[in-house]
Amino acid sequence: MKILVQKFGGTSVSTHKRRENVVSKILEAKRKGYSPVVVVSAMGRKGQPYATDTLLSLVSCDFKNKNKLGVDLLMSCGEIISTAVVSDEILKYGLEAVPLMGGQASIITDDNYGNASVIDVKTEKILKIIESGKIPVVAGFQGINENGFVTTLGRGGSDVTAVLLGNALGAEKVEIYTDVDGIMTADPRIVSDASLIENISYNEVFQLADQGAKVIHPRAVKLAMSKNMPLVIKNTLNNSRGTVISNLVVEDEEKLVSGITSMKDRVQITIENSKNTNNENYYSVFDELANNLISIDLINVFPKEKVFTIDESDFENFKIVMKNLGLKYSAIQNCSKIAVIGSGMRGIPGVMAKILKALSRENVQVLQTADSHTTIWCLVKSSVSDKAINVLHSEFGLSQK
Repeated sequence: MKILVQKFGGTSVSTHKRRENVVSKILEAKRKGYSPVVVVSAMGRKGQPYATDTLLSLVSCDFKNKNKLGVDLLMSCGEIISTAVVSDEILKYGLEAVPLMGGQASIITDDNYGNASVIDVKTEKILKIIESGKIPVVAGFQGINENGFVTTLGRGGSDVTAVLLGNALGAEKVEIYTDVDGIMTADPRIVSDASLIENISYNEVFQLADQGAKVIHPRAVKLAMSKNMPLVIKNTLNNSRGTVISNLVVEDEEKLVSGITSMKDRVQITIENSKNTNNENYYSVFDELANNLISIDLINVFPKEKVFTIDESDFENFKIVMKNLGLKYSAIQNCSKIAVIGSGMRGIPGVMAKILKALSRENVQVLQTADSHTTIWCLVKSSVSDKAINVLHSEFGLSQK
């Protein structure tokens, strides 16, 4: 039995016409000899009737804070509706589908409502449905805890559902359908001639997803990597080949960089030793920030100062913490962190120099840098972020041929 998991996002199931495209992808899989297992998200995006954010707007903030179990039940409804509606579309083509809540698909989680971790995936029920010739249509983003209550899996939960099922069922691959052709070398809304990446490694796509690219959630990538489960990112609306994510990537020795992405709303913080003389809190500031759930990155520690970035949403809380610690600091708001990613740069000297030279040539000031084996980060003002991305995209020859 060749099992294929196909996940369809909210935009893919948002209209009747798009759901017809969904069914065509399912039928194509069957023609190729696959037994498809379908995972669906809630229909549409914020503002549309069955989108998760729209459902959440129906209840008060007090309810959201005090009844996490109830909130998860409400948030699960959008995906459940999608299972029935997509199953109806499949029926119109002469096939029978079985709509399943996450719990009915035996996705068992812990009790961490809103961001539950999966403990087990039992496959007996889904396998029986497949063997009967029917198509399981599973609600993404959700499971059930050992007490029988509905839980949700947090951001990217439908991608996670698809990969979990693929791993548990021993699927040949997992297809993630969305409204773009696959993973691009940069956001096409920023770089008009961004090109499709046809093959990419787990590590590279994890970095792209973790650093701002929104095609697939990094948690799903990590799960796929743990079982060497091939992922394919495809467009529901056309027949683009898409992007294949696997460990079987033949590296192009001439290609240093695979893609460029960015994260906005960063604040650069500088804490100087000389301005905090005799304040012992200077040496424990990172611990205090962690205790207050303020995440930091791009961390540079020097003898005379500490430099790092935080998210804009944490800045007000950061100010309170620093006041309580009696520490003086300076801040630059409205920054963007640009990530240049590629396994081809591993061990190759001069890549950072090339980046800085290209940005300097175009008068883009770099506020801070950091690097790993496969990623180089540059912090710039958000006002020049798009310009910087385009400069680097061109510098590394990533444009469409």
